[in-house]
Amino acid sequence: MTILQKYIFREWFWTLLAVFIVLTIVLLGVFLGEMLNDMADGRMPPGLLWIQVLLQLPETMGNILPLSGFIAIMWGLGRLYRDQEMAVMRSTGFGWRQMLRPLINLVVPLAVLLLVIEISIAPRAAALADEKLEQAFRSAAIWGLQEGRFHVLQNGELVVYVEALEDDGRVLSNIFIQQTDEAHEQVWIAKRGNYWLDEETNQKYLTLEDGQITDSERGQLDVRILNFSRNDLKLPEPDSSSNGVRLESMPTAELLAIADAASWAELQWRLSPTILVLVLGLLAIPLAHSDPREGRGSRVVLGILSYAIYANTLYLCRSWVSEGVLPVSFGMWWVHALVFGIALIWLRRQGRMSQHA
Repeated sequence: MTILQKYIFREWFWTLLAVFIVLTIVLLGVFLGEMLNDMADGRMPPGLLWIQVLLQLPETMGNILPLSGFIAIMWGLGRLYRDQEMAVMRSTGFGWRQMLRPLINLVVPLAVLLLVIEISIAPRAAALADEKLEQAFRSAAIWGLQEGRFHVLQNGELVVYVEALEDDGRVLSNIFIQQTDEAHEQVWIAKRGNYWLDEETNQKYLTLEDGQITDSERGQLDVRILNFSRNDLKLPEPDSSSNGVRLESMPTAELLAIADAASWAELQWRLSPTILVLVLGLLAIPLAHSDPREGRGSRVVLGILSYAIYANTLYLCRSWVSEGVLPVSFGMWWVHALVFGIALIWLRRQGRMSQHA
């Protein structure tokens, strides 16, 4: 690369790094807020908070890297235009074709990284997150049950109190459980308890020993009391659980083997970030063009609007392909091709205007 190309590449690279860090913190903060809500509703054990945040990183990188590259190129070129450095470069014959070399050096490694993440790493991380969540509900310690505290779960429909935990949280002593629904209220009291999982139905149970059940109907005075030496309490399923494997956590090879509309939609969605970073990199060059006295605000707004339209159209196409509205062969490819064509036409038109100027 020439000195000017190296200068532009360094400008883009450091801007990309800064934008990526900021967006990662913001998006992980959003994920953290959602996970805290899931914990409050009993859909996720508190003990899994940080491992789940870590396993969200591959998905976060897939979402952020294309946008980070897009903003970095626009912001870097916008500064050159604002400081009139680009005018000086163009007076030496430096045009948009000379920007392709630093652009390729920046976006191609990003595209390769995104391809590896989306095809291999992200599905494995999603599968591991599901597995950890499944295992966590077998242990009271990881589930977040603490000694001597009332735990309100399932939007208040389940209240659990445990006096002591033993055997790494799998054995409980002196247990109080209150279950409520629209018609009934049950109070369970037991001296001991332990978790177990029915391998056939994948249903979670809490086995209670030496206890008592108090059952009453709402609005009625009748109360039924039952003493037991052993009883199995069926634990409610978390709202986020599912009976089958999520497409997001399936290996790419399995999706290719299934080859139905939903799996093809997921495959095209996994390839989209790789294509997205290449197309957005090319689109950012004409979008960043501005007059020396023109502020960067309008260009940034236009860039964000362009990205939002592009990304949301891809998301809609994913749903349409999965539901059979769009044919698989058409899928999301037409969106990438359309934006790529617009970027090329805009670049060529901008180049001709610069030559005339």
